[in-house]
Amino acid sequence: MDNRYFHPESLMMSYGYKPALSEGAIKCPIFQTSTFVFNSAEEGKAFFEVAYGQREKAPNEELGLIYSRLNNPDLQILEERLCLWDGADECAVFESGMSAISTVMLEFLRPGDVLLYSKPVYGGTDHFINKVLPEYGIHGFGFTNNQSAEELVEEIQSKGLGEKLKMVYVETPANPTNALFDLEICKKVADAFSSESKDVVVCVDNTYMGPLWQHPLKHGADLVVYSATKYIGGHSDLIAGAVLGHSKYMKRVRTLRTFLGNMAGPWTGWLLMRSLETLKVRMTQQAENAIKVAEFLKNHPKVEKVYYLGHLEQGTSQHAIFKKQLFCAGAMLSFDIKGGEKEAFKFLNSLRLIKLAVSLGSTESLAEHPETMTHSDVSEEDKRTMGITEKLIRLSVGVEHYSDIIWDIEQALEKA
Repeated sequence: MDNRYFHPESLMMSYGYKPALSEGAIKCPIFQTSTFVFNSAEEGKAFFEVAYGQREKAPNEELGLIYSRLNNPDLQILEERLCLWDGADECAVFESGMSAISTVMLEFLRPGDVLLYSKPVYGGTDHFINKVLPEYGIHGFGFTNNQSAEELVEEIQSKGLGEKLKMVYVETPANPTNALFDLEICKKVADAFSSESKDVVVCVDNTYMGPLWQHPLKHGADLVVYSATKYIGGHSDLIAGAVLGHSKYMKRVRTLRTFLGNMAGPWTGWLLMRSLETLKVRMTQQAENAIKVAEFLKNHPKVEKVYYLGHLEQGTSQHAIFKKQLFCAGAMLSFDIKGGEKEAFKFLNSLRLIKLAVSLGSTESLAEHPETMTHSDVSEEDKRTMGITEKLIRLSVGVEHYSDIIWDIEQALEKA
């Protein structure tokens, strides 16, 4: 039967791998090698022609193996499998999420260009946009989720930034507030400033939703970035990133990755392939647990507010975006504890099952304090505007039994 009849979760164990090429091994081996042997000089020449874009692949021609900075079976098969979830033409896996994000920005932005980005974004992304890119003459211009396409276009034009705008970068849901951004609006803004000679690229950080719960490419995005450390890896035992999208843009991303040399290694690729096999069952359990945890927090007297997508009020613009773009409320939530930093720290220090650590999407539940940890480098003005306060706590719900997670939260709240 043709592969197109199978669901992605069914293909995660086999897609792209030919056991006959690896002594019949049912799982792809770890190709721990730096270079690959050519059968002839002519074959080596042909492989390099394709790898360096000197010619297109012939029909049914497979990309030849040259050197693990350019390609490696573990990465190649992993990238093919990741494409199945998002419906992407191509994928490139990196050494970290920030490596993926920074490579995309460096490829599509040049000195004098402007990047339109959603607020808030992950703290590392915020730092790169506001502290690193300006050193190269590239400047970020932030927008919030309560601005319409028309308002954004007018504001960009009024500031004289239209000709300079080269990318719209959006993180939705936003870390750590779960604020949703309408990708249709982002695409309209990008199209308004695109021309025959200039594409304004729409890039979406989909880390919070993983490959399962949202597919930005189907809503107008050109590229999707992930910290693959999170749900894709899912076990807190690796660091990786990924970029997926249309071939037109991915060829440029892949080329820069080759010369920056920031691709993931074969061991990381193998671990990620292992993780993809359980991606759906892990994320499904995490989402089910999060429903129960969020409901508990919603009714607790020491909790002021819960930021959870499953609690969005019907009839609101946020709920409309949720229904249009997402398949699930996910397993990330934040809440405001009554009090401030003292109470938040007391809660975090009292946890017994949930781990006090940054990152998210892993099998174990994690808790952290965004204001002083992941988002500590964000400007004070932006933190206050976005609701990243000293009383905000972020939770990544894991696969433990939900009653144990709730028990831990309850006993920690009692001590806060």
